[in-house]
Formats: sequence, C-alpha cells, structure tokens
Amino acid sequence: MQGDFYRTIPKRRWAKKLKSTFFKSRRRTLITFLSLIILAYVMFDNKGILARIRLEVQKQEMEERIKSAQEETKQLEANIKALRGDRQTIEKIARERHGMVREGETVYRVKKE
Repeated sequence: MQGDFYRTIPKRRWAKKLKSTFFKSRRRTLITFLSLIILAYVMFDNKGILARIRLEVQKQEMEERIKSAQEETKQLEANIKALRGDRQTIEKIARERHGMVREGETVYRVKKE
C-alpha cells in the first residue's frame, strides 16, 4: 500500500550505452577525447566558427552605418550647394531661423498655449 503513491524513476540506460559504445577500448577513448578537444578548439578559438560569425555580424552593422553616413553626407552636400547658389533657399533660411522680413511685410506672432 505504501508503494502505490510513488512512481518509479526510470534508469538511464542511454548513458550506459553511450559510455560502452565510445569507451570500449583505450584507442576509441583517446580518439573521442581528442575529437572533443579539436571540436572545442574549432568552435571557441579566436579564429573559430563563433568568432567568424560574430565578425560577420559586426561587418554588416558597419556597412549599414557607412551607408547611412554616405546618405547623410550627400544630403549635407546638397544643402551646402543650395545655400551657396539658390536665392530661395537662402531667403527661406533667413526668414525661418533669423526672423528676417521684407520691406512692407507685417509679422504676426501666434502664441502657443
């Protein structure tokens, strides 16, 4: 009656099978151990797979930043060109930023609440 309320825990047979498969002989044990070391070295070394993936991600981020900087540079160069030669742009900037008006114009200020 006491054992009815407890469930039995299954034994881990897969671990024993794995152990008996890989560690049958000293040679197989050595090969398994060296393979694990080489795999860990390839994955986690400075020149390993994970480092390569990390560098690829950084490269993509840097390329995106370069593209956005180039676009911003083109926009700024267009603004410079407009400010050097276009009278309408110069007048617009003078009116907006510096509050300049033409002769005979009346300025109305609107208060924001």
